[in-house]
Amino acid sequence: MKHTLAVLVENRSGVLSRVASLFSRRGYNIESLAVGVTEDPKTSRMTIVVDGDDHVLEQVTKQLNKLVDVIKVSDIGGDEAVERELALIKVAADVSARTEIIQIADIFRARIVDVAPKSITVEVTGDEAKIQAIEKLLRQFGIKEMARTGKIALVRGPKKV
Repeated sequence: MKHTLAVLVENRSGVLSRVASLFSRRGYNIESLAVGVTEDPKTSRMTIVVDGDDHVLEQVTKQLNKLVDVIKVSDIGGDEAVERELALIKVAADVSARTEIIQIADIFRARIVDVAPKSITVEVTGDEAKIQAIEKLLRQFGIKEMARTGKIALVRGPKKV
């Protein structure tokens, strides 16, 4: 089972390295990791997706809370959170394929962010299933390059981490 953790940390150099090495030492795999500064420039927020049962989640949470730079750890997966990913997909596109690629992008509410003589770059945001669906449709044209962010998430409603 995948768990989404929101980890508030002090915004200092080396914190990401310490968190990543904690997972490595314990043999836990990070499925996804996104890090950025919060509304307070002194703190950063890590959104970490880890695969495992409740025991793995409990151990990861305990170990993260032991790190000096960690302020708070919250499990925010499921229906109680808004989750998104971003993907940039560069697709091979000759003149005859451009119209169909643009139509696919429109269906997924994606944006065309670059057009070159032999390629089109599409930007799409959404949940993991949406990103996978557009990727599958664009594969027929030849994906030249793709970059995906990790998942980011916020708790729904007035609650916050």
